Amino acid sequence: MTGTIFVIPCSGIGKPFGTISREATYTVVEDLKKDMTDTVCLSLLVMGDKKTRNLVKNHQCIAVDGCPAECSRKNIELSGGQLAASFRVVDLLRENRGLKTQKVTFLDENGKKLAQIMAQKIASKVDELNQGGSAQ
Repeated sequence: MTGTIFVIPCSGIGKPFGTISREATYTVVEDLKKDMTDTVCLSLLVMGDKKTRNLVKNHQCIAVDGCPAECSRKNIELSGGQLAASFRVVDLLRENRGLKTQKVTFLDENGKKLAQIMAQKIASKVDELNQGGSAQ
């Protein structure tokens, strides 16, 4: 399947892992893969907004969750969406233990680095999906 891939981050407002997930998503949809991707507001999906649900049902989606609760992934699935991939910031932190973020209200240098690493992982998955790769 080709077409726009929706990258949907968690909402974790005020939490560094949620901020990293959103920053990574914005980097992908605004810079790295702007002609291939878009995003929707997770809150609209949770509330059952028809337009948002239809977008999720009719396009491949990548969930980007901050924590193990996986709100983005779960709500994509609950909405009947096409989950093509799922990423978690907590897993990224385990892979990059030296980059623990210290700030909560904004991203410090380590948080920005983690967001960039996550953005690259998402962008690579977008390329794979556009080349006919399988979901994971």
